Amino acid sequence: MSDESTIRVEREQAVAVVTLNRPDRLNAYTVRMGNELYGALHELDADDGVRAIVVTGAGRAFCAGADLEPGGATFSGERRFEGTREAERKVRPWDLRTPILAAINGAAVGIGATLPLQWDIRVASERAKIGFVFTRRGIVAEAHSSWILPRLVGFATAMDLLLTGRVLTAEEALRCGLVSRVVPHDDLLPTVRAMAADIAKSTAPVSVALTKRLLWRQLMETDPRRAKTVEDEVFYWAGAQPDAAEGVTAFLEKREPAWKMAKSSALPPEVDVLG
Repeated sequence: MSDESTIRVEREQAVAVVTLNRPDRLNAYTVRMGNELYGALHELDADDGVRAIVVTGAGRAFCAGADLEPGGATFSGERRFEGTREAERKVRPWDLRTPILAAINGAAVGIGATLPLQWDIRVASERAKIGFVFTRRGIVAEAHSSWILPRLVGFATAMDLLLTGRVLTAEEALRCGLVSRVVPHDDLLPTVRAMAADIAKSTAPVSVALTKRLLWRQLMETDPRRAKTVEDEVFYWAGAQPDAAEGVTAFLEKREPAWKMAKSSALPPEVDVLG
């Protein structure tokens, strides 16, 4: 990325850290940031050397929502957002095979709150504030949040959060299930990096990819019998692969596993559950 990029991407072994990098604007979201963020996620997912992706914000905010510099015209007209919408269509996070972990280091409002819903694990600093403030700006929730949020926190809580647009503390976000952990501010990035590194070291790439995609796929399933059928197909296929043998053997031999399969490995149609 160039010095003028709105994001930074750093690699440490099998973990990539993507940092939203407009600290002077509290990492306010722009079309350019969206394009660069989705582009980075796509490139990192295609890299078999990257086993987990962490997204965080530079400075004291995670993302303060859309950049309001255009004033009253900020949200007017589809054409303003067409570039980002095209990037979103090409890179849907639940289709990716690499887990994405959000390290929410400060204010996360508007799209700063909805984007992490598309990712897989959310951890918040004790200083984080999270708000779906759309009704307070005269607009409605976006980034798939009207579909994801009720499934994440329940219908009643989603109604509360989206209708009121109130801002939650980190502890409130933990209680309602928006985040899975709250940690001291200075421990946030080390904690999430360690979680990502543990995924990279201890889990099988294809197993992680299948588990992630299976969970997202099952959110769309209304028939429990069909859900069980899909789960069984994935389970029995995975159990016959080299990584299943390696995982068991490594455990019995009390050593680190040496996984045989890459996350980009071709999957048969019956188990490519979101293909």
